[in-house]
Amino acid sequence: MKILHIVPSYKPAYIYGGPIESVARLCEGLVIQGHTVDVYTTTANGPQELDIAPGSTLNVDGVQVTYFKRITKDPTHVSPALWEQLFKTVKEYDIVHIHSWWNILVMVAAKICLTKGAKVIIAPRGMLSHYIFNSGSSKAKKMMHNLFGRSILAKSYFHATAPAEYKECRELIGGWKGFVLPNIISLPDVPITHSDNQVFTLLFMSRIHPKKGIEILFHAISQLKFPAQLKIAGSGDDEYIQQLKQLADELNIASSVQWLGWKSREEKFTELMSADLFVLVSLNENFANVVVESLHMGTAVLVSQDVALSDFVAKQNLGWVTSLDATDVSEKLSEAKADQDKLLHLRNHGRSIIESHFSEATLIAQYAAEYDKIITNK
Repeated sequence: MKILHIVPSYKPAYIYGGPIESVARLCEGLVIQGHTVDVYTTTANGPQELDIAPGSTLNVDGVQVTYFKRITKDPTHVSPALWEQLFKTVKEYDIVHIHSWWNILVMVAAKICLTKGAKVIIAPRGMLSHYIFNSGSSKAKKMMHNLFGRSILAKSYFHATAPAEYKECRELIGGWKGFVLPNIISLPDVPITHSDNQVFTLLFMSRIHPKKGIEILFHAISQLKFPAQLKIAGSGDDEYIQQLKQLADELNIASSVQWLGWKSREEKFTELMSADLFVLVSLNENFANVVVESLHMGTAVLVSQDVALSDFVAKQNLGWVTSLDATDVSEKLSEAKADQDKLLHLRNHGRSIIESHFSEATLIAQYAAEYDKIITNK
């Protein structure tokens, strides 16, 4: 197959977190299995641009990636150069897999693909959830959806990364055809060395954003009857981080919160295996690569029921699932600290469980099979 992936940003733009890695691993894996894969992306790197000449095509770990100039920054990523090239070349591809939604770049790209008769898959990556439609700039999104978004999506196929996301997509557009396959995640083959923490150590590692439920976590920690240390790894808006620090002061837990900042890939996995429990009580999360990464490093997880992987965590007994109520979160944290047998079991067996469900080679073959179904209309 000849496959085109369209994504607003691509590695080395690691500032955008998990999606950068998972999209790249998918593309690389498809190449390894014999498919021809091209990527159209932009030079986006947060508020800056990648140090790559716009319009250049680079071999990035076996994948031919063309980085187009964008004329607007996040979150719109407008790139007329990408659209022009797409209009000229899209008919050369058997299928087009578009990642993300709501930004102008991919919405126009999807329209171009459909106009030219291409088979299109949209991977919204959590951007078509009920939470998104009812928070932030929800009025603008609803207007965009009703004016042209709905019609574009309805003529495409969709790719959900978890059953919860699949359900939301089908609720949004009745009869919408799609498939569910998890993100492809690059997991290191390094030995697990756990730290003997003097204080029960929790780790939050993600983008620091209001939807991540950090305020709920702070209130939960303030209710604990035992000492705990919360490490926060990630970057976010400076003003919002200051608000969180003020809240920690007001709850008298500032001394229990350690701000680590953004961590490199190597540092990330070291922090994950050094914690006693990974915590993510998001108000909405379509997948959360870091949950899989934590379990791969032998660290149990506590997630909210609004994290799409929560069903997997509960079914496989990989940690604890909580509501968004701070008291419930606090009680689950207490249960986790008390259940040392479970923590030890996952320290010893978490990696093998993850390998059995997220084998990269198996998942890549499943992606290719789904592509083939769409191409042949099976």
